[in-house]
Amino acid sequence: MPSMMRRNLLAAMTLATLAAAAPVLAQTASRSAKIQAVLQVSDSDPQKWGLALNNVRNVQMDLGEDAVQLEIVVYGPGIGMLKAGSPMAERVSAALRSGVKVVACENTMKAMKLVYADMLPDIGYVPAGVVELINRQREGYAYIRP
Repeated sequence: MPSMMRRNLLAAMTLATLAAAAPVLAQTASRSAKIQAVLQVSDSDPQKWGLALNNVRNVQMDLGEDAVQLEIVVYGPGIGMLKAGSPMAERVSAALRSGVKVVACENTMKAMKLVYADMLPDIGYVPAGVVELINRQREGYAYIRP
């Protein structure tokens, strides 16, 4: 069999195999993809914080902790609730333990003269909270503002 015919046959067999496997691969990928959501909390109101943390817990319970990737972005007056000893400290810590990513805006921290030692352990930090929200939405995260 000439070389060109052999290459064409091989290419056709490869395409047929990929076409047959595509639905299975797509189904596997969709099952393994996590649902992603980012929540904005910029209020210092404990009720708003309670609502945000309830939303996170409800999503985890309804969809499963392993099926979701959740992030809470905190800036502005809301950042006070990420301080050690805040009224929401235990609930925020519980969310962190359940796999929720909680990040504080460093611009807000600078403006409020807060340092890392003032904050709850295990939270993350981003240079700008609003930019983090923009980036997450560009990555396909659902945006939630309780």
